[in-house]
Amino acid sequence: MRVIARRLGRQSSSIRTLMMKSGGIRPSERCRNPRRLSGAEREEISRGVAAGESARAIARRLGRPASTVCRELARNGGRSFYRAARADQAAWQRARRPKTCKLTADPLLALVVEAKLRAWSSPEQIAGWLPTGFPDSAEMRVSHETIYQSFVYPVPRSAPSGTNQVPADRSDDPSTQRRAQTQRQRADP
Repeated sequence: MRVIARRLGRQSSSIRTLMMKSGGIRPSERCRNPRRLSGAEREEISRGVAAGESARAIARRLGRPASTVCRELARNGGRSFYRAARADQAAWQRARRPKTCKLTADPLLALVVEAKLRAWSSPEQIAGWLPTGFPDSAEMRVSHETIYQSFVYPVPRSAPSGTNQVPADRSDDPSTQRRAQTQRQRADP
């Protein structure tokens, strides 16, 4: 859109508005990344597993690292349950974007994380505490990056790239009685 805007002498935001009104640009068709395992390679893994070959031997034949084959087997049921067609379909589904945020999908997890943030715990502390606070629940795990993206620095789509926002209730630090530092706007040359 920047190229179109530049050629028309307009700002890209005005071009975006016009394009959204008219339905936008059709997304490109999904295609498989050549660095990922193909269906044929998964079939080869399946044949190797059926023949009793080691992951290293299968990987050598495919020209791939052994860890790639091991992860593929572990991700799709292990040696005894691996099926190439099912694994290929699962990989295609896992690659879909955009993904639903874990904190959006699990309201209980979101409430716990939000309560900890309000108690002034850092996202790193929360991510470390969750496994000990909920030892029997694998669903109650989230990375600190997800917490940062969801709660601490949510960036609206309309915001310029690289800008962060601190929620209003976390803008002041009561322990130091200081205002939180904010990012200064840089003038573009």
